[in-house]
Amino acid sequence: MAMADVTIFGAGAFGLATAWACARRGAKVRVIDPFGPGAGASGGLVGALAPHVPENWNDKKAFQLDSLLMAEDFWTGVEATGGTSTGYGRTGRLQPIADARALELARAREITATELWQDRATWTVRPTEDFGPWAPPSPTGLVIHDTLSARMHPRRACAALVAALKAKGAEIVTEGAGEGQVLHATGAAGLAELSAHFGKVVGNAVKGQAALLAYDAGPKAPQLFADTVHIVPHADGTLAIGSTSERDFDDATATDTQLDTVIARAIAAMPVLADVPVIERWAGLRPRSKSRAPMLGAHPLHPGQFIANGGFKIGFGMAPKVAEVMADLMLDGRDAIPDAFRPEASL
Repeated sequence: MAMADVTIFGAGAFGLATAWACARRGAKVRVIDPFGPGAGASGGLVGALAPHVPENWNDKKAFQLDSLLMAEDFWTGVEATGGTSTGYGRTGRLQPIADARALELARAREITATELWQDRATWTVRPTEDFGPWAPPSPTGLVIHDTLSARMHPRRACAALVAALKAKGAEIVTEGAGEGQVLHATGAAGLAELSAHFGKVVGNAVKGQAALLAYDAGPKAPQLFADTVHIVPHADGTLAIGSTSERDFDDATATDTQLDTVIARAIAAMPVLADVPVIERWAGLRPRSKSRAPMLGAHPLHPGQFIANGGFKIGFGMAPKVAEVMADLMLDGRDAIPDAFRPEASL
């Protein structure tokens, strides 16, 4: 390949999505990852693209809203170019309402969602019978239904991005030199590098465990969030359950009884899953910046280069807008990064 206009170190959600945004604009792109695409947290199972609650509005929530709204066009373009499905679907989400206090909060958020999301998505309180057998049991007989949440299969999304990039002539390799504009999207390893350099915690790796079940809830079934567990029906007829959030761990890739507990909570929330076979157990490290927001902008250690990191739990949900913002910055010099997302917020 001729000299690259853009080199991206890291082939996870942020790296591949930004590579796609640059390639779509005509840039010659090289992606370098010694472990291959989706080898880290982006190769997980869950794929819950769910919004923050519509209240206490801030730059992070506004950015995420924009990203979730632009996701369908973004991922449709990826699929059309590469011919590979991402498993994306804006199928919504249900959450059981436990008691009178939770119902009061849910009703208040109906109002703020109308104000903040306007007519682009809804957050409503509805009776469980509106959703048939897939509605989670609820002590109040009511659930929160939002139409902003979406799901995708993380591994399929990474494979679809790779296919689309190759169709655009991009190079995806395990080693190579940085040429042109250089972006570091190296996840947990990149945050560890920053923390070691500055002698303080700039970000850290949080272990997550998840499971994949052989259960087909239907192609349009909404995802569920019950007892802090995500239950996500995938388009391929599987169902993902996750996840743990572990600061302390001995083995980053081993599953254990903590995942068993998550599965048990999912079954308690949806008894129909009780005898469903578990076909895969997964564990991996997710990058969490000190500020808890994505870390975007000029790289603190590499002058003239850039960083996109810290997609903890929301990497795929944020990826479409992260990709466009970083492509704007690297290709056009247009900086639209919120102050709360700049590396300085975590330093």
